[in-house]
Amino acid sequence: MMTKLAAADGHAVEAWMEPAEGERRGGIVIIQEIFGVTDQLKEVAKRYAALGYEVAIPALFDRQKPGAVIPFNQAEDGRALMQGAELDQTMLDIEAARAALAAHGGKVGVIGFCWGGGLAVRAAQLLDVACAVSFYGTQLKRYLDRPLKSPVQGHFGAADDHTPPELVAEAQAYLGDNFEVFTYDAGHAFANDARPAHVPEAADAAHTRTREFLERHMR
Repeated sequence: MMTKLAAADGHAVEAWMEPAEGERRGGIVIIQEIFGVTDQLKEVAKRYAALGYEVAIPALFDRQKPGAVIPFNQAEDGRALMQGAELDQTMLDIEAARAALAAHGGKVGVIGFCWGGGLAVRAAQLLDVACAVSFYGTQLKRYLDRPLKSPVQGHFGAADDHTPPELVAEAQAYLGDNFEVFTYDAGHAFANDARPAHVPEAADAAHTRTREFLERHMR
């Protein structure tokens, strides 16, 4: 269900909350693509809730356009909202979701996709998270300005023109051993099963590795 969370600057950010199934193992903040809190992302939340994690998806476009959900075939609209977002404010909204999960006990991890994949790296640099996972994170070069505080696992397509292999290699060199990277025979958005770019084999492998990574760091 959608709920409102209080960011540190007083902004009330909406977030989709997915309760953990069975014994709660901690919390996961899922960070959106440039399309908002989509039905597809809510299904990802259910996937991780089934593993015992309580999940929060903050609506990061709320400050500009409350309730915005962009159709996948209108990426330019989502890109414009992303470009209009202030990074510091966006991180406050992610922190609000992290704090809400932490208040319920246990460790908190982060999983981000596309724009959110880059923000997941930023979260591992700034926030009190146990670990972060970046699915084809974009704008990586923007985040090569400080070390990681928490381990990050990255999943990238070898044919991704948003985050090409040479940029991934540069990020690896800068971030060091705490940045574990896997590359797949795929392009951008290969884990989004609602888009034509979906590559089921790559997505399944990436989610399996993500589950194992979370199990290592969220104990």
